Amino acid sequence: MSSSAKRRDHSETRTPSVFWLLASVVLPILNLSAKYRFHNPEKLPDTGAYVLAPNHYSEIDPIIVAVGAYKLGRLPRFLAKASLFHVPIVGAAMRSSGQIPVERSGHNGHQAVKAAEELVEKGRLVIVYPEGSLTRDPDLWPMRGKTGAVRIALERGIPVIPCAHWGTQAIMPRYSKKITLFRRKPVDLIFGDPVDLDRFRGRGLEPALLVEATDVVMAAISELLAELRGEPAPAERWNPSVRGQTETGRFDG
Repeated sequence: MSSSAKRRDHSETRTPSVFWLLASVVLPILNLSAKYRFHNPEKLPDTGAYVLAPNHYSEIDPIIVAVGAYKLGRLPRFLAKASLFHVPIVGAAMRSSGQIPVERSGHNGHQAVKAAEELVEKGRLVIVYPEGSLTRDPDLWPMRGKTGAVRIALERGIPVIPCAHWGTQAIMPRYSKKITLFRRKPVDLIFGDPVDLDRFRGRGLEPALLVEATDVVMAAISELLAELRGEPAPAERWNPSVRGQTETGRFDG
């Protein structure tokens, strides 16, 4: 595995934008908290449109992954909880940087996918968390995924790049509101090859097909996380519905 982020094309992040202002605030703080270790950074394309699909187990994950992408030269845009857009300052920053609000109730889910597709048409990176919320798995392995990431990829004919990170829990544990600052913790971020979705293309977007394709993506993410953790992923992914758990909200398990 490569841990170097050198010799990449950073032209996207060198172009003046609101991201410069955001980076000037976020990067100094996060650099005091996280020591990034990139694995296979060459597998994150320098240009062009694709979906980046990471695992999700901490509220700070979006910042961790977004900063990682920025350090590697890509401007991060992602689907985010609509409630965040109502937070003072945070909401304004998210709107100005092109982030996409998603109502958890699903009322504007179709509009959110369409907004993400507009970013795709402009050749931009779109970060989508397939799990939709923090994993319910007690050991922080990826749980069953939702279909938004593969829907965008299949509709627009673009790749899904799997991604996994590990170490974020030392900065902000799952469901915690406390961030550990000023004591740098290693955060490993690994990228994989584009997920092979060829057998699903051109077959329509029936729910069963999207679920099957999503499972392939989740398997790729789980394999990357297993590589970082140095242990095998569970043979069966955690499924909240069969365990009597809600899909959203806090879960202490």
